[in-house]
Amino acid sequence: MAANDYTRGEMNIDAQKSMYAGTMKAGAWGAIITILMLAHATFTLSMGMNWLVSLVICAGGGIVIGLGMGFGGAWIATIIALSGLALFVQLLIFLFQLVL
Repeated sequence: MAANDYTRGEMNIDAQKSMYAGTMKAGAWGAIITILMLAHATFTLSMGMNWLVSLVICAGGGIVIGLGMGFGGAWIATIIALSGLALFVQLLIFLFQLVL
């Protein structure tokens, strides 16, 4: 690019804006999911709460937080999928306890 082709303030920055917004949303998603995982671990391991009660509290809180931040349906689907994964892992733990 020649030195005279550039005009200050006339660059199209739509791609940069959308990339920044996506990065910030992904960071918020990751931070909230990490907080929910830590809350679930704290409730079950430190406070002695039943794991299923803790899962319901954390999933419900996650849905409320996500809707409050405007994350939409993808957030709800993610929380439900992660809760399903937690139930599956707990089922595997139960089955391995039966074997041992």
